[in-house]
Amino acid sequence: MTPILQRLLGLEIIAPVDLHFAQSMARLVGGATTEALLGAALASARTREGHVCVDLSRVAGTPIAGLPGRATGGLRWPELDEWTGILAESELVGDGLMPRPLALDRAHGRLYLRRYWQYEQRLALQITARAALTDETLNLPRLREGVERLFSRTGPRGDEAGGQRRAAVMAVLRRFAIISGGPGTGKTSTVVKLLALLVEQAAAAGQKRPILTLVAPTGKAAARLVESIQSAKKSLPCDDAVKRDIAEEATTIHRCLRPIPGRPGRFRHDAENPLATDLVLVDEASMVDLALMVRLLDAVPPTARLILLGDRDQLASVDAGAVLGDLCNAEASRGFSAGFAGRVAEITGDPVPSSASARPDTGVWDCVAHLTKSYRYAESSGIGVLARAVNAGDVAAVRRILSSGDYPDVTLHPFPETGTGDELRALLVEGYRPYLTATGAAAKFTAFNRFRVLCAHRHGPHGVDDTNDLAERALGSARLLTRSGATYAGRPVLVTTNDYNVRLFNGDIGLILEDEPARGRLVATFSTPDGKTRSLAPTRLPPHQTAFAMTIHKSQGSEFDEVVVLLPPGISPILSRELVYTAVTRARSRVTIFGDAEVVAHAVARRIERASGLREAIWGEDERPEREMR
Repeated sequence: MTPILQRLLGLEIIAPVDLHFAQSMARLVGGATTEALLGAALASARTREGHVCVDLSRVAGTPIAGLPGRATGGLRWPELDEWTGILAESELVGDGLMPRPLALDRAHGRLYLRRYWQYEQRLALQITARAALTDETLNLPRLREGVERLFSRTGPRGDEAGGQRRAAVMAVLRRFAIISGGPGTGKTSTVVKLLALLVEQAAAAGQKRPILTLVAPTGKAAARLVESIQSAKKSLPCDDAVKRDIAEEATTIHRCLRPIPGRPGRFRHDAENPLATDLVLVDEASMVDLALMVRLLDAVPPTARLILLGDRDQLASVDAGAVLGDLCNAEASRGFSAGFAGRVAEITGDPVPSSASARPDTGVWDCVAHLTKSYRYAESSGIGVLARAVNAGDVAAVRRILSSGDYPDVTLHPFPETGTGDELRALLVEGYRPYLTATGAAAKFTAFNRFRVLCAHRHGPHGVDDTNDLAERALGSARLLTRSGATYAGRPVLVTTNDYNVRLFNGDIGLILEDEPARGRLVATFSTPDGKTRSLAPTRLPPHQTAFAMTIHKSQGSEFDEVVVLLPPGISPILSRELVYTAVTRARSRVTIFGDAEVVAHAVARRIERASGLREAIWGEDERPEREMR
């Protein structure tokens, strides 16, 4: 172990697994320079933290920053030219095409684990190829009529639906499309109408109904997609035959691709055995990491349409990559190219803004639409106002909103210096009483899904573990439940691992209830997309945890009437603008934040960018805004 790697381990800049990786690579080639070992350990660490690579240009020549209170002794990272020069000569490092464990993009100062360089290159090639494809076989008169009928200009929202019309027409004209938007902007309703337009186009051409494949990253997100589509279909102004041809079944990406047992990351459906489909719709695409997105696109036939749906401003995936943000070029305001904008305007009858900087040789310019009008929150809604201020990084506005008292639906409570806080205990009892006193499994699920506690951390003060314990004690004191061991009546559970045998998936939430036909026997009960429930013995549950509280990351894809957000007592590396935005927008009607005002301000001011080269590879430009890296 070199002294500097030992120091980095002590400062918790790298973890033991990163050190072991660097040492193993050095043994593989019979030794390596200190600079190469530093690069290997840091590339491993950054990938674990969600980055696709380590951006050497960000850290080169700067002081090595350790944990507060831990002296670094003036350590500095190597200078960029020196570091990349030594790396380029190392037997551990290649250009990505060479079979070496690390890949160096010297022009941009990026160092990758080679596998992630390959993922990034494959995805960039897939996206640019698909973005260049248009549909030249459309029945334009039928399309214009369908757009006018499905996106009616009459009614309370008629004048505001222009963005949805543009997004739908864009996705019909292109073979690849991204529709992004915040909560309540009508992403799912837009897509249902888009699917109706495509079904009508197939019928007009005398073709068979298109095979539609609907997927999401988690079972919970897939179930919500099914519910949204079923609800939106009912009011579609189109033939019943068209409604029947719009798929209502959705599944997880993993289940759709069919994992190969004993071979992690390998699937039965791939480029050699693609999915039998005409269209793949991916909901909650912000949650999909780089590796899984590559595997999915490998399996989507080149002739099939691909639509990504999600909120580009939400938290990125847990694993490496921020694919949706990179594909949307999220920091930039984008318009269509002039020619494409004119074509969309001709079909929709709406003025369509174009971008003077749009490059005609980069088709992705005409494949991205961002919906901005929220129908969930009124202009005066505190949640809506707060979400917009957080997303804009406007710390002063966030402070004003939370302290003014002008918005009763958003509240900031400081944690007491000692104890757990009577306000939090009261909210836990008030929020969970309705489901614990409801009669019948369906009623219990409806009541439970109206309220949730979201935590920034899993462990530590105000984390998930402590809050679940507090909830159990508070509800027990209120005589709403009796905790007797790990399994007790009323316990909510969150599945943490996919189990295809029992059809339960990471993110599914169930309730431990008394079996009504056999009083006294406990069963784990889960709701189904059709509004019913199904049960199994608690012993058959895959790995799971108590779910009175859950992390903000785990809450993505969910909606609740009321949300309580618990922030850590001090500054934490996990705090970011995206974290606060995601937490606040899980609520429909009320948000209560527990935390210090300075902690909130720090989080809102800190936006995270994950290091990768995907944005530049797709958009053909170097836009790397100066944002904090984690």
